[in-house]
Amino acid sequence: MSGGVRTTERAVVLLSGGLDSSTALAMARAEGRECHCLTVRYGQRHDRELEAARRVAEHLGAAGHLVVGVDLAAIGGSALTADIDVPKDRPAAQGSSIPVTYVPARNTVLLSVALAWAEVLPALEIWLGVSAVDYSGYPDCRPEFVAAFQALADVATRGAVERGERVVVRAPLIDLSKAETISRGLALGLDYGLTHTCYDPAPDGAACGRCDSCRLRLKGFAELGVRDPARYLA
Repeated sequence: MSGGVRTTERAVVLLSGGLDSSTALAMARAEGRECHCLTVRYGQRHDRELEAARRVAEHLGAAGHLVVGVDLAAIGGSALTADIDVPKDRPAAQGSSIPVTYVPARNTVLLSVALAWAEVLPALEIWLGVSAVDYSGYPDCRPEFVAAFQALADVATRGAVERGERVVVRAPLIDLSKAETISRGLALGLDYGLTHTCYDPAPDGAACGRCDSCRLRLKGFAELGVRDPARYLA
């Protein structure tokens, strides 16, 4: 293992470049964490978020930013990784069924990569921006999932087994609505114009404004009475 003594002041932050993960990074920085951002190129069709992640990491003064490739597109099964239409204009962005934009096991894979990096850095926290309030119905955005991965992390690393050094999974947005999340980020100086949320952007990067992700974002800004700085199709 490389690195020195682990410290609770160092954290791995899963950063997609979207609204939620960017807010989680801002919150980690506000708590005084030395943030090492991890962005995963998993075969997402909306890969403009990768550039957004770079911008946000730089904007918020991350200590490091690692981009790792994991080809979930080879598995497919999602409108975000395969040739499947992204749903638009759904009556309610948060439905009772799991939508086709769910990427099978994505957060499990991403957290596993983050856990590996946390061992090597070393760091004792992983931050991710999942929410169980305003979200698209994904099973891996719920408290039960976070708790289950925490239980796995507690028995899966050398530090935990040999020295009792747990890598704690932090999900600070889990109980927040989209409006509450945006409010936290604005209070911390986060420029949401740097983030990318849309599942199906135009070739020039403009957000569609109609997918579940865009609709939840727009709803959050509207509830706050604040203009969304993202660029949308006319």
